Amino acid sequence: MTDLHGLGVRRTVATTLPTAHGTFQMYGYDGAGGLGHVALVMGDVDSSKGEAPLVRVHSECLTGDALGSRRCDCGEQLQAALAEIAREERGALVYARGHEGRGIGLLAKLRAYALQDAGLDTVDANLELGYPADARTYEEVADILHDLGATRVRLLSSNPEKAERLDDLGVEVISRHILAVADRPENAFYLDTKRRRMRHDPIAALPDPWTQMLTGHVPAYAAAGTDATLVDRYGPLVATGAPLTIAQLGQSMDGFIAARSGDAEFVTGEQDRTHLHRLRALVDAVVVGGATVSADDPRLTVRAVPGANPVRVVLDPAGRVTREATVFTDGEAPTLWVVGPDASAETPAGHVKVLRLPVRAAGGRAGFDPAAVLAALRERGLGRVLVEGGGRLVSDFLAAGVLDRLFLTTAPLLIGDGVPGIRFDGSDRLAEAIGAPVRRFVLGQDICTEFDLAARG
Repeated sequence: MTDLHGLGVRRTVATTLPTAHGTFQMYGYDGAGGLGHVALVMGDVDSSKGEAPLVRVHSECLTGDALGSRRCDCGEQLQAALAEIAREERGALVYARGHEGRGIGLLAKLRAYALQDAGLDTVDANLELGYPADARTYEEVADILHDLGATRVRLLSSNPEKAERLDDLGVEVISRHILAVADRPENAFYLDTKRRRMRHDPIAALPDPWTQMLTGHVPAYAAAGTDATLVDRYGPLVATGAPLTIAQLGQSMDGFIAARSGDAEFVTGEQDRTHLHRLRALVDAVVVGGATVSADDPRLTVRAVPGANPVRVVLDPAGRVTREATVFTDGEAPTLWVVGPDASAETPAGHVKVLRLPVRAAGGRAGFDPAAVLAALRERGLGRVLVEGGGRLVSDFLAAGVLDRLFLTTAPLLIGDGVPGIRFDGSDRLAEAIGAPVRRFVLGQDICTEFDLAARG
């Protein structure tokens, strides 16, 4: 048994619960006047060990959860929450007993139903019976979340008061995510009452989170599913503002970005390419090396998602990139051709500008100082920068210590020999290796690891 803070609620049992959404750890707690509470947990939800977990505080509802009532949406919300937690493979659902009828009890709820049948709404029915509109308390719920280590959470709820109450009890709700369960004819009036009179969020009124983030605003909450994933994954980049320097690279499990012939189509899958386009849409400039342009002839535009094309920046110290490269001929985005002082580089088209920077010798080859490149871009108002490739260029920026974040996607491939991905002069001791807080995302068959290099300390 685990003694908790506050009201002294105790964890009394632990077991497993296989469900249609996967297998959860199930913990039983005393409390609720002897009814007891349960928590369904998947993965490690200790928020001190990584990003804030998804949490649903679900109020007991016999009619909706067990009997499938359509007078409310509770049963559908319960299943949607479990599905969302299982999709992330990390999160907790606290099933709060004693919350039946927003805390007035089962029989009183049924009497309130009878008043609603006569025309009262759910709030006035409770008040007519002498109860508050919402009699629920959350002290025991907060105790359970503290026991699980989930003291910083992303809350699956359309109810702002629930978030406020948990915040008051020491559980930091960093965001709310709405479970997008559609209204039914049988519960439309009930749900409309909660939205009009109890501040619940209307699903139809939710703005598109990606559109908001493109304008520099991070939504406070989003519908569960794709919208919530976008806010969780890209919201921190938007919130950081400028300047911001990030890098992205996709490589095989054994560290190669292409076969030895140069064939790189495609190391990672479609979801990672969509992720790359989202990163492009969120920055002012995308930087690539001249060797990448010569080998792959990329467009470096935003095509897979809504968003504006960033300025394309080609680092080409000797001016060797062919003038027929797509970035020099298509006119789809402004392009900066960065060359050395002595390179032969006449402007190939109206959308291309030549920028000359000093060249330095490093590692037996000529190149630009990454810090000098970023300074030159910021002078031109390009403060949010994505370093996209190739592997040598990303490695140079990483080794120079100028990256704020690195997105490194690994594909389930073993190439054996080829064009290397991340490579830099390391150290003799593992204690001196580059480490940083990380988050991981599943992108189809690929795994993307985000290194928060700015938080290394």
